[in-house]
Amino acid sequence: MIVDTNAYLGYFAFRQLRHNTAGELLRLMDEKGIDKAMVSSASAITYRNTQPANEELAAAVRPHRDRLIPFAVVNPFYAGWQDDLKACHEQFGVKGLRLYPKWHSYALSDQCCLDLIREAADRSFLVSIPLRVEDYRQRSWLVDVPDVPHGEIVDLVKACPRARFILVNGIGFARSPLGKKGSGLPANYYIEISRLSATLANEVGTLVSQLGAERVVFGTGMPFKYPDPAFVKLEVLDATPEAKEKIFGGNAVGLLELNAK
Repeated sequence: MIVDTNAYLGYFAFRQLRHNTAGELLRLMDEKGIDKAMVSSASAITYRNTQPANEELAAAVRPHRDRLIPFAVVNPFYAGWQDDLKACHEQFGVKGLRLYPKWHSYALSDQCCLDLIREAADRSFLVSIPLRVEDYRQRSWLVDVPDVPHGEIVDLVKACPRARFILVNGIGFARSPLGKKGSGLPANYYIEISRLSATLANEVGTLVSQLGAERVVFGTGMPFKYPDPAFVKLEVLDATPEAKEKIFGGNAVGLLELNAK
């Protein structure tokens, strides 16, 4: 089974997205052989109030819950986030969160963020954190949003050991404590491959060696990105078929099964 841990539906304020409806995304998934995808709302990235975007997402995936796994975007700096989280879980049946601290102007170390993550852990949610949305060089002149630094992630996984994190759209993990064996960090985070190199710097291979294949997950970034490069990275990866099977979907399936208990 192939599970994409990094996909989106909806609209983004600063560029046109193709394959951004449920039907179009599913057709692209079928074309590439992707069985399931964890999806969140691209619209929520720039909505002041993210909850309407979560409502749009819930309606879009409702007929396709066997394949599209909804993740809510909740801004802990926005008043009433507790009600939004409860509705996303109990009414919409989402399986996790996606957080955008730099876009929504809060720090991962802020108490409101820690409160959100701890409540999400109580609900057995996965917490997905995109380290960036777009290539910084292609950003709109209207916004100047930096990437999430590795140091903030390091502090977060230490502060919330009961939570389970998926780090997406990131790079450079092999040079940080997040990608090194024996760093003393809890094993509560998983690293998605869509921005990682698999040839020159071979960051995918390094992470498999340092953390183990069970801590690396497949993701494409659709529809912000084309899905093909993610497949090529695993095709050229020097790893056993068993390790690649874990990365392609086995690890994500295990996380979702834990989520369901």
